[in-house]
Amino acid sequence: MVVIAIIVLVFAGISEYRSIQDKKRIKDSSQEQTLPARTGSAREALGRLAVRESASLLGYSRSNYGDGWADIMGCDVRNLLLLQSLKSITLSDDGCVVLSGVLQNEPYNGGTINFRRGQGTSGDIQIDHVVALSDSWQKGAQLLSYADRVRFANDTLNLLAVDGGANQEKGGDDASEWLPRKEFRCRYVARQIAVKLKYDLWVSSQESNAMNSVLSSCPDQILPGEVKNE
Repeated sequence: MVVIAIIVLVFAGISEYRSIQDKKRIKDSSQEQTLPARTGSAREALGRLAVRESASLLGYSRSNYGDGWADIMGCDVRNLLLLQSLKSITLSDDGCVVLSGVLQNEPYNGGTINFRRGQGTSGDIQIDHVVALSDSWQKGAQLLSYADRVRFANDTLNLLAVDGGANQEKGGDDASEWLPRKEFRCRYVARQIAVKLKYDLWVSSQESNAMNSVLSSCPDQILPGEVKNE
């Protein structure tokens, strides 16, 4: 499964800090916590998403999706994504905290970010929910169980390490309201479609039209398989 493969790859990068037994427990734990992703043509998959108007944000809270990032064997999901996405990394002594690194070909703006953990700099790179939590709440996540919403918020299929400013600009917008740089739009929209299919969420009519417009320039775009910064 996609999420399992990513976690295995991530932890392979810090093997000097984790025993083989720990890695096996991490894999087994993640297998229990994830749902199967779907692959195929993004444009065809878009046609399988229900089209409905957005529900109210009433009742929405970040706490509906768990208490921050999930913890996997003492390492939080944010740092696992940083470890997966950055190059030239330095780590804390326990191997769980990324202290510095370089994000090349940043997805949303396309630049390079030199990351250093600390006050005033940690936010230079943020972990974006590709389908925003507030958007998901308005499009079906209210109907999910609490456990599935926690999975959604920590699923690497729905997570990207991105420029902090771009992430703040995007906020809770869907594809009809915000899109990244042109070169990344097809992959971005395909990722959103894959996430919405996986968790049985819907799209608004405006969102569906925007996604279809993006995919018209890349009709053969497939849904993401192995999840990584592309």
